[in-house]
Amino acid sequence: MQLKYSVLFNNTVEKEKLDAVWRLQHISGMKTAAVHSRIQPEIKEQAESILHRLGLSPTEAIRIFYTQITLKRGLPFEVAIPNATTRKALEDSEKGINLTSFNSVDELFESWDK
Repeated sequence: MQLKYSVLFNNTVEKEKLDAVWRLQHISGMKTAAVHSRIQPEIKEQAESILHRLGLSPTEAIRIFYTQITLKRGLPFEVAIPNATTRKALEDSEKGINLTSFNSVDELFESWDK
């Protein structure tokens, strides 16, 4: 099925990406494949709670994730090991050490200018 959306895009790369998604998700009689994984129960429950609030099922979220991997030809976000400074900041925040509180977002932004 050819969509009539060419006026929406200034470059053909964007149109090709949309065409790829359309083919991936809207093929008549589309076959499906199962994805099985093991995950910690707490993480699964927390993630599914968030997905529920977003109106998504786990299956829909996985389909979106795989589609984004396909479109970006890699993970759709950066994966990195935190450096020593970031690890220390995370550890401190978990312990409640070196935290600063603000009464508003504006107050937070103003602190950045100091």
